Amino acid sequence: MTSSGGEPPLIQGDEHPDTLGSMANLANTYMYQGHWKEAETLQLVVMQKRKQMLGDEHHDTLESMANLANTYNNQGRWNEAETLEVVVMEKRKQMLGDEHPDTLRSTADLANTYNNQGRWKEAEALEVVIMEKRKQILGDEHPDTLGSMANLANTYNNQGRWKEAEALQVVVLEKRKQILGDEHPDTLGSVADLAITYKDQGRSKEAEALQVVVLEKRKQILGDEHPDTLRSMANLANTYDNQGRWKEAEALQVVVMEKRKQILGDEHPDTLRSMANLANTYSDQGRWKDTEALEVVVVEKRKRMLGDEHPDTLRSMANLVATYRHQGRSKEAETLEVVVMEVSKGM
Repeated sequence: MTSSGGEPPLIQGDEHPDTLGSMANLANTYMYQGHWKEAETLQLVVMQKRKQMLGDEHHDTLESMANLANTYNNQGRWNEAETLEVVVMEKRKQMLGDEHPDTLRSTADLANTYNNQGRWKEAEALEVVIMEKRKQILGDEHPDTLGSMANLANTYNNQGRWKEAEALQVVVLEKRKQILGDEHPDTLGSVADLAITYKDQGRSKEAEALQVVVLEKRKQILGDEHPDTLRSMANLANTYDNQGRWKEAEALQVVVMEKRKQILGDEHPDTLRSMANLANTYSDQGRWKDTEALEVVVVEKRKRMLGDEHPDTLRSMANLVATYRHQGRSKEAETLEVVVMEVSKGM
């Protein structure tokens, strides 16, 4: 029964565009909270329904595919992410042109996936183009332009080109502070990125000062279990490790590893990175058996998930070689070292 002069409530159904939009928005909220399985479940439904109702090339369908690819990326499922991202980028190029913001965003997503796969030259090639186009179209201070600069800086960092990385990161940080404020997630991300570059250059005190600030702010704003908070803890732990403060490093690393296991699962790249970092801290303390136990697991899981040629896999194998040598197990060390060398030659 309706009130006099009123209209009956509108029932939209599961396939109505507004219903699908609401599902997509809820999935985005799950993503922001780091609840990627819940996000994925909704995104798959939205993508399939939009394909059926709107077709493969509709803007909303492509947006659904891009969002699902992002969720795959956050779960370390980079090949699945890449497959979707290539489709979205190509379709947007055909329909919107090379310089449309959505096309550039798709290209940036693909570059990020290349970065995660250790394909840094391919990532860099895309990121340079994106940065230049965004500067021309949007201006130097637009958030998307700053995001492009930050991404390119991280790619430089991954290649050991720290001065180039730092130069970009300082510019991005200052502009984000002015435009967004000190506590915006993007600003804190810039502080965290610059801290890593300082650490990689051996400037551990400067790195620590920034990392402590980022960790405290992320705890306050995001909570103790958010992926960005855990990443901050891991970064600070690595800096402590570099300073020889191994007990402090270990205390943080154990927390990060356990939380990531609970939240992300045992095989997520971030979980494996946590295990590798803790193994490194054990190694620095001469705890070879503890080190080996973690490193063997990391090597096997990275081989299965990333492949033998991924830089993270090779780094894990090289670490295990060193651990065998420290224990006087030269035969095992030599056997594994030959494998690393052969795989590296073939790349």
